[in-house]
Amino acid sequence: MIILAATPIGNLGDASRRLIEVLEAAAVVAAEDTRTTQRLLQALNISNRPRLIPLHDHNEKRVSADLVALARDEDLVVLSDAGMPTVSDPGYGLVAAAVEAGVEVTAIPGPSAVLTALAISGLPTDRFAFEGFAARKQGERRRAFDAVAEDPRTLVFFEAPTRTEQTLRDMAQVFGNDRRGAVCRELTKLYEQVVRGTLSELADWAAGGVRGEVVLVVAGAPDVAWTLEKALAGVQARVSAGSRLKDATREVAASSGISARDLYDAAVAAK
Repeated sequence: MIILAATPIGNLGDASRRLIEVLEAAAVVAAEDTRTTQRLLQALNISNRPRLIPLHDHNEKRVSADLVALARDEDLVVLSDAGMPTVSDPGYGLVAAAVEAGVEVTAIPGPSAVLTALAISGLPTDRFAFEGFAARKQGERRRAFDAVAEDPRTLVFFEAPTRTEQTLRDMAQVFGNDRRGAVCRELTKLYEQVVRGTLSELADWAAGGVRGEVVLVVAGAPDVAWTLEKALAGVQARVSAGSRLKDATREVAASSGISARDLYDAAVAAK
């Protein structure tokens, strides 16, 4: 089988007993960065030295078939540099190939920057959406924000420290200066910090410089009176940001309560 194993996102004490047991017994490990995995094995005092196979964004398509074939005969442990593989990390393509081939996939749960930031943000946790890394180019980034501007769910983003200020300013521009948010940095590490406030306040704070790994949590849009026209605009914004029409109509229908079929028909008619 394929075993997706979550690794610490900062504090080594968060490594589970199950993770350590699996690494002690593993014969083969597919690793996002084999050097990082070697350091992890040493830090956790793992005496086992499994065969390490690189699995990263640049080779995943090429090696997935071979790894699935290997997993038919023995367990294959999959590690990203931190957190759960496949979540803004390599692994999704491998899992999809394994499912298609009928090879079993399981996971060892563990640390998650997404859930940790959400839990300590002080923002609603009952419904949320993880949006991954914000786009690097400002135009693409703002279009992506436009697509979720009226989503009532709490939104979670990853961001590089050097782009945090500009991303927060773009968020304030699209979502509104007074939308609440939280900047969560260096989670589980010695200098963990959570800064809460409006998006405008957070952008001003970030102007002083941000270091470390960053997760941005943004409050969902306030309740709105949905009309077909308003929902259609949400669909069109998502499509402009790169979503498929069917996916966009389904997402907006879930938020607005308006029929996905009606939204789809209206979007086709508006083309």
